[in-house]
Amino acid sequence: MGSNLRKDKIYNILKISKELNFLKDIDSLLDHVLMEARDSINADAGTIYLTEGNQLTFNYFQNDTLFKKDMTSKRYIYSKQKLEINHNSIAGYVAETKKPLIINDVYKVKATLPYSFNPEFDKKSSYKTKTVLTVPLITARNKLIGIMQIINPKNKKGLITSFTKNDTLFVTYFASHAAVAIEKAIMTREIILRMIKMSEMRDPKETGPHVNRVGAYSIEIYHKWALDHRISSKDIKTNKDLLRIAAMLHDVGKIGVSDIILKKEDNLSDKEFSQMKMHTIFGARLFKDSTSDWDDMAKEITINHHERWDGKGYPGHINNIFKENIVFGPGKKREEIPLSGRIVALADVYDALTSSRIYKQPWSEQSVMDYIEKERGAHFDPSVVDAFFSIYDIIKAIQEKYSY
Repeated sequence: MGSNLRKDKIYNILKISKELNFLKDIDSLLDHVLMEARDSINADAGTIYLTEGNQLTFNYFQNDTLFKKDMTSKRYIYSKQKLEINHNSIAGYVAETKKPLIINDVYKVKATLPYSFNPEFDKKSSYKTKTVLTVPLITARNKLIGIMQIINPKNKKGLITSFTKNDTLFVTYFASHAAVAIEKAIMTREIILRMIKMSEMRDPKETGPHVNRVGAYSIEIYHKWALDHRISSKDIKTNKDLLRIAAMLHDVGKIGVSDIILKKEDNLSDKEFSQMKMHTIFGARLFKDSTSDWDDMAKEITINHHERWDGKGYPGHINNIFKENIVFGPGKKREEIPLSGRIVALADVYDALTSSRIYKQPWSEQSVMDYIEKERGAHFDPSVVDAFFSIYDIIKAIQEKYSY
């Protein structure tokens, strides 16, 4: 590799590393990190595992070959796979040694080596993994936060080739910068979940798995909706980064609602339900002093996720949400409701119906599907419902990953 090309690659890595600091959501960040690492060496696929105690948890996955065949292959992103940090697996070995490892053919790993390749994913997906570069994700404080695997590099003819020493050098160098940004994003997610735990103490329905599911449902529904409406890939990435965390906070306004109402096991009276509806206002008020696009979207979702496509939702049109005595206005309808609110409305209702609550058992899957279809064009935006149904395999994978 010429010195000028090497310098260009290093400059590009530094430029990308700087951009990583502007991404707020951990999943958006992992997506970006993996994409850039793969692009730098024209690799077909990749995975990222993050550490959790003495284990590696499967956190992100990309595969051009599978995704081009079938978009629902993205369901593999939501796998619940975990690996021990030890010598038995390739990922575990790299995590334990903290050293990069190249394997030119994972199906020909010598039996004398401590680690081995697990072909289960290849069998399940009909994919053929061959060449794998695995690098540790280590912060500036020498803390291991995960590992990244880059799979099946391709030459200009599209044929699988081998990794070079320069590939290892550049991916490892990029990984060291990415690890710092990933650590910050993990901290941001943890802060958000702590905020949600505050709501959980007040409202037993508002749990970590619930908000994780609503956040994940929302970004996947949005992604399919955006593709259907030919939104640019740049805008899709930007909006997904904002939407995930903002959707997780959709009910944060319940912190202002009485415990008596939140924890009541029987049906609410009309007066109590009116007080419950105020959580949309309380939530929006939390983002009064907006300092970012994320604040704006969080406010947008908290106040709009109970609006209905047919205009029969709440809180409706309100001139000033900071007045002492709020009077709900006529419901917003159709495109008057921001897209983020229309998406979270469906994600939230779907999760509520499929989950057990102190006052109800989960509905059957068929009953939920029938209800959503019936409410297409009434409660829900028809185009959002269409996007939801077309990625239902992904929705089910999310439900499984973030199960109680």
